[in-house]
Amino acid sequence: MHETPLVRRGRGAVSNVTGRFEHTNHADIDDGWSSYTEPETKVSTHWRDDCNRTIITRNQSPDIHFDRSINPYRGCEHGCIYCFARPSHTYLGHSAGLDFETRLYAKRQAPALLRAELARKNYQCEPIAIGVNTDAYQPLEKKLGITRQILEVLLETRHPAYLITKSSLIERDTDILTEMAQQDLVSVCITITTLDRKLARNLEPRATTPLRRLQTLATLSNAGIPTRVSVSPVIPALNEEELDNIVASAASAGAQAAYAIVLRLPHELQQLFPEWLETHYPLRAARIMKAIRSIRNNNLNNAEFGARMIGSGPRAEIIRQRFEFACKRAGISARRDFELDCSRFTAPNNSNQLSLF
Repeated sequence: MHETPLVRRGRGAVSNVTGRFEHTNHADIDDGWSSYTEPETKVSTHWRDDCNRTIITRNQSPDIHFDRSINPYRGCEHGCIYCFARPSHTYLGHSAGLDFETRLYAKRQAPALLRAELARKNYQCEPIAIGVNTDAYQPLEKKLGITRQILEVLLETRHPAYLITKSSLIERDTDILTEMAQQDLVSVCITITTLDRKLARNLEPRATTPLRRLQTLATLSNAGIPTRVSVSPVIPALNEEELDNIVASAASAGAQAAYAIVLRLPHELQQLFPEWLETHYPLRAARIMKAIRSIRNNNLNNAEFGARMIGSGPRAEIIRQRFEFACKRAGISARRDFELDCSRFTAPNNSNQLSLF
């Protein structure tokens, strides 16, 4: 049986582990009859339309500061190996591994669906988070422009939004974001997990480089858009030591606030992440996995509210204190996000009848 993972250039996962909802498990086997062929080292990206009927996803989690979100895409070509959204791809019958970053779904009806939902008589305006599960500015956005169309609807209706991304493509929408910022309708968070370009290339193979993300922070900040940095996830014994430098660099680029979440490994990530470590950092893999367990009560994940984002134990506490001190030294705040103005919201007019006023 051939079980050695392949390093595929530009891809995060090193395997296509079968999803937890599938009834069969697939494995490559050499039966000695020359029928075995080595897996392809190059995996192409494919996308299709998502047949969703609604676009706003709601949650009641006490761990996050918003109760609704929009994800224009399912799957993410950035290929971040640590992404907590990977297991959600198994609901579609795909793998949380390579399928997650190569079989994408685009919600091209999102702008129209959003207008319909905002026009409902009982709709209550609260900030919408965009790109929380999968990056709204991943490479496919350059072609389809779904996120920009969503922003156009939000600007038209004066609806507040939180954006989070690790892509410099967001600079394309500076015109819309600047106008929204002038009305206290938007804030942007840029995720920076490391300043080490080699580590970033392994962790987030198709995402914007760390230096370019700092430039994006500066560009948006100089345009008057409230920005913050997400140093997430903090991976014990891997990027943990970079906390201070990332916060300081982001603050110098104009970030006004920061936050950090420690790594969590739900479902298929408990196989995918160790697999990735053994492939890219075999000499450090055991130490890193031990460190991860040390902040999760000797487990790889803790889904309990109040603990899943911050971990527990002495090491998790040290990470928390170190992050807070880094923010104080950099002169920025460690907070969830900025207060946005919901009072300006005006429901869209989806009828053909003109307003009398």
